[in-house]
Amino acid sequence: MKEHFTLENKEDVVTTEKISGSEAVLKSLLAEGVKTLYGYPGGAIMPVYDQLHQYQDKVHHVLARHEQGAVHAAQGYARISGKVGVVIATSGPGATNLITGIADAQIDSTPLVCITGQVNSQLLGSDAFQETDIVGISTPVTKWNHQITKASDIPKVLAKAFYIAKSGRPGPVLIDITKDAQFEEFDFSYQKCVGIRSYKPVPMVEEKKVQEAAALINSAKKPLIVWGQGVILSEAESIFKGIVEKSGIPAAWTILGVSALPTSHPLNVGMVGMHGNYAPNVLTNECDVLIAIGMRFDDRVTGNLNFYAKQAKIIHFEIDPAEVDKNVKADIAVLGDAKESLTQLLPYLNEKEHTEWHQRFKDLYKIEYEKVIKNDLHPTKEGLTMGEVLKEINKRSKGNAAIVSDVGQHQMIACRYADFNLTKSNITSGGLGTMGFALPAAIGAKMAAPDRDVVAVIGDGGYQMTIQELGTVFQQRIPLKIVVLNNQFLGMVRQWQQLFFDKRYASTEMTNPDFVAIAKGYQIDAQKVTDREKLSDAVREMMTSEGAYFLEVCVEKEDNVFPMITAGASVSDIRLE
Repeated sequence: MKEHFTLENKEDVVTTEKISGSEAVLKSLLAEGVKTLYGYPGGAIMPVYDQLHQYQDKVHHVLARHEQGAVHAAQGYARISGKVGVVIATSGPGATNLITGIADAQIDSTPLVCITGQVNSQLLGSDAFQETDIVGISTPVTKWNHQITKASDIPKVLAKAFYIAKSGRPGPVLIDITKDAQFEEFDFSYQKCVGIRSYKPVPMVEEKKVQEAAALINSAKKPLIVWGQGVILSEAESIFKGIVEKSGIPAAWTILGVSALPTSHPLNVGMVGMHGNYAPNVLTNECDVLIAIGMRFDDRVTGNLNFYAKQAKIIHFEIDPAEVDKNVKADIAVLGDAKESLTQLLPYLNEKEHTEWHQRFKDLYKIEYEKVIKNDLHPTKEGLTMGEVLKEINKRSKGNAAIVSDVGQHQMIACRYADFNLTKSNITSGGLGTMGFALPAAIGAKMAAPDRDVVAVIGDGGYQMTIQELGTVFQQRIPLKIVVLNNQFLGMVRQWQQLFFDKRYASTEMTNPDFVAIAKGYQIDAQKVTDREKLSDAVREMMTSEGAYFLEVCVEKEDNVFPMITAGASVSDIRLE
């Protein structure tokens, strides 16, 4: 029997009722606006699932086929929606199966709240059935975690979890709840967390630093902007576009930053990094001022740090103080949220065009086009290339689709050649490089953005790591488009074996199943393409289909992805072949 009364607390009216801890979990999620969560039931979380049955008209639970699939789906949901993704699992192996996705979310700044069940509190430390110290295991890969042993702690801890996950630089939070706390009853009330003493998620922007940055930018002869996902996370796309256009500075992106500025924008000069575009990589070591916005100077972007932009003054716009001077020493660091920092910067900038400097990018692009791009998009050889598949997808999507890629050669090709007109359109595993990411992440992305085309672009290796999530596509009736680029190899590893290990293809050749038959087993329309003449019609059929669709494209087995910065090399030593 529930007892209801209200409490006045400042300006809020908080309804209080006596309920179980498991019901408190559901009510807390509803109070945070959660409408979709991903998970897999088990003994230690069963009380919450029992209550979930009573709340199924308010919260849509998506049953994944593996907990890793659930957490990646929550990541995809969060990345395209900007909201906190929520995942739920049981204790022991259920909880540990979340770890890869949690680590992925941590390094890629994805807001998640992961809720795990745990054995009864009196059994903690006794090696009880399916007991694992998930708090200890997850500590290095979470923004915050906490174990709850009393039901009364559930609302305040969950409120804190959502606040921490979303505020400042986002990240994953894990909350572990013992089974007895789920059964215990208490007087429930809920208030959202709006601040935590000693936790300052967003540094205050210093006007003086902004002015110093503007003066240096205005005096630059050959400036270069490199932007990352921070522009997207802060929803600064509009003001960022204004900065680029007013300053006239060529702007290049990291793989998580792409789509903040349309790929067709004349000042968008392409991708930096190991398989990025030739011009922005080479000219990183010729620019006189490098303006880094919402990026962390990852090693795949910088190459050998001993030779990275040593001639340039570095301006770093960054929300996380830990990233400043971590890899690259900044001459001027502007701490704060990117949207706020760039809004303050814009009035101080002079209008410029940098015509001669832009011509350098155009000249180097022509070299890359002749040696690489032309062969990828307009091949003369008999076999299909990954690039021409992306070209066909662009033709059908008009650049408005969200592309969810896995990890490997196809990922680099998708990032290089997909057209992006809309923000939050490139969803991939960046920092951790998690094979198996794409299929479940695309499920979450499509559920968060049902009105958008979502295309999963996957290699035959990564696809088989989470292929069981076709069951989730089938059960949830998700109209997802799935493209597997099949080269019968673990392609990126094979490329390294070819270039650096004398073609010793150790354990990288794949003997694959009948992918089309598997898809059809889940009642998903499917076809396989081996000939160039059939590619265009197959992509058209996929993109216009009303339901889920699987397309396997057999591509050249030993194609390599270029340009390429080899291990230990400078960005200016990027190879074109």
